[in-house]
Amino acid sequence: MIRNLLTLLLMCVAGSLSAGQVQEVFKVGIVPQFEARRLHQVWRPILNHIEQQTGYRLELVGSPTIPAFEAEFLEGKFDFAYMNPYHVMLGSDAQGYRPLVRDVGKTLYGVLVTRKGGPIHSVKDLQGKTLAFPAPNALAASLQMRQELVDRFGTDFSARYVKTHDSVYLNVLLGEADAGGGVQKTLASQPPQIRDNLSVIHTTKPVAPHPFSVHPRVPVEQAERVRQAMLQLGKSEAGRALMAKVPISEIGKASMADYEPLRELRLERFYVKSK
Repeated sequence: MIRNLLTLLLMCVAGSLSAGQVQEVFKVGIVPQFEARRLHQVWRPILNHIEQQTGYRLELVGSPTIPAFEAEFLEGKFDFAYMNPYHVMLGSDAQGYRPLVRDVGKTLYGVLVTRKGGPIHSVKDLQGKTLAFPAPNALAASLQMRQELVDRFGTDFSARYVKTHDSVYLNVLLGEADAGGGVQKTLASQPPQIRDNLSVIHTTKPVAPHPFSVHPRVPVEQAERVRQAMLQLGKSEAGRALMAKVPISEIGKASMADYEPLRELRLERFYVKSK
């Protein structure tokens, strides 16, 4: 009797180990455009869908700041990552990351905002002023915005980095900064009491939006299953509602060719290496 019980117990343990070995676990990084709770609320349901479709387990790895996220993907910490377009250029060069999907319905562009009714009405009013940005290397909101302010307008300004897009908009409203860089998507997702009290005085040249990318250590077949699971979200009303919170208006395939035009901007002049 005891021998039979031991045999049964060993079979159960062996079965559990076998099941654990079958399930693949992948780490997912998300560029922290929003505060941590909101980021989790947006992305956890999407990752749950991918898990259900693929059988993989996706572990959402939080990064406290955009510079911290940069250091982590440059070290290859993430198996999958949602990153800005310039990040994928850096990640491709450093680790071999490649884009899987992106928003194909809209382009990404930076917006420079000021407080509605305030003294700043155009870019020419920003000489010697303080501008808020989420992080030095946030693409459209900071890198590209600073490049255009310098190259196109010759603007001399002081930069203040406040970690997230949400913080940029609050700093401008509270008068802590004369203007601030964000992107159209995050501005549109702000509560009305914030969005409706900001004015856009400049927009940057549009580029292909943030890709959801994969590290080359993930086998091609598994990466493709994840891509197909994400593309499937765009085929249902419920899935599109989840993606809209990212925000992604129309999900489609992405490739490195989508992001090559960025090299022409010579953004490395404004890039700040993570310490």
